Amino acid sequence: MLLSILLDIVYYFFFFIFMTAYKAINETIQSEFQNKKTGEYDYSALKRAKLVSFRKSASIQPIDHPTNLARARNLGYKAKQGVSVVRVKIRRGGGLYTRPSRHRRPKRMGINKLTRKVSIQSIAEGRAAKKHPNLEVLNSYYVGEDGMTKYYEVILVDSNHPVIKSDKELSVILKNRIYKGRTSAGKKQRGLIRGINHLRSFPSIRAKGRLAK
Repeated sequence: MLLSILLDIVYYFFFFIFMTAYKAINETIQSEFQNKKTGEYDYSALKRAKLVSFRKSASIQPIDHPTNLARARNLGYKAKQGVSVVRVKIRRGGGLYTRPSRHRRPKRMGINKLTRKVSIQSIAEGRAAKKHPNLEVLNSYYVGEDGMTKYYEVILVDSNHPVIKSDKELSVILKNRIYKGRTSAGKKQRGLIRGINHLRSFPSIRAKGRLAK
């Protein structure tokens, strides 16, 4: 009885510490996104320096630990063998389309405001999966952008690793999750996420006159 009480006390103690740390991480990330300037820290300068280092790195850069630890843990990241994180650098914008020459006036050319059917985040996940064919894409999250590039961190899992096989949560990961639309970005494209900002995309991306695109 006494041992169980002590274990509960230790559990709640570390739980409080971790939750406080995650809250501080989220506040710092949000301050960087909003370019805040306080008396102690200039978050805009921190964000600028971080994006400069991101731009100088490779297109698919392995990293030691997630930039946003709280978000990575929410998406299933665990600091154990068999789990790795890569940062993917990908272009912004809707893509390039050839201007048609059909003797139409420019208003009817139909080349402006055209976007891909696949989101940029899903493209980043696919490039990470192609670069590391022996790993499965668990999920990904946004870490920043500049004038020309967006940056995402993709969580990869080695499903054949003994440590992963002994994990009850990570051992049930399906193969080719990225190609089946099982990640958060894939579910948005499939119209599976319901809510205020996804009224047009439910029950599928083709519903309601394809207005969800």
